[in-house]
Amino acid sequence: MALYENVFIARQDVPQTQVETLTNQFAEIVTGLGGTVSKKEYWGLRSLTYRIKKNRKGHYTLLNIDAPSAAVKEMERTMSINEDIIRFLTVRVDALEEGPSAIMVRSAEKSDRPGGDRWGDRPPRRERPRFGDEGGAPPVVAAITGDEE
Repeated sequence: MALYENVFIARQDVPQTQVETLTNQFAEIVTGLGGTVSKKEYWGLRSLTYRIKKNRKGHYTLLNIDAPSAAVKEMERTMSINEDIIRFLTVRVDALEEGPSAIMVRSAEKSDRPGGDRWGDRPPRRERPRFGDEGGAPPVVAAITGDEE
């Protein structure tokens, strides 16, 4: 049997639970025809580079498959019929990756980065008196109007 990686994109208005149901449905097709699905990864709702069938975002999912070509063809046929799937790509590989994919590693690194904590790490604002608190007009206004003190 050959090794395959399959990535499919589901429409943006489909809930995540339905995407998981679709993933399980495709895995059942493969296992029913004598193959195995070694990994299922949901990459999340991501922006598309360009619009596909009036969608700007899509739910990305990766499947690592060890199956005969007939099982993969049947899975692809089912994907092309399903209206919730806007794109899919199946690639034959020499070896399947163990552990999380590069997309999952990168998203985990992004969430570990510091930043964006507005109230915790930010130094206090320097206190300077406001114009109304000093009792006079700002120097620019005073120079224009001639109200120098």
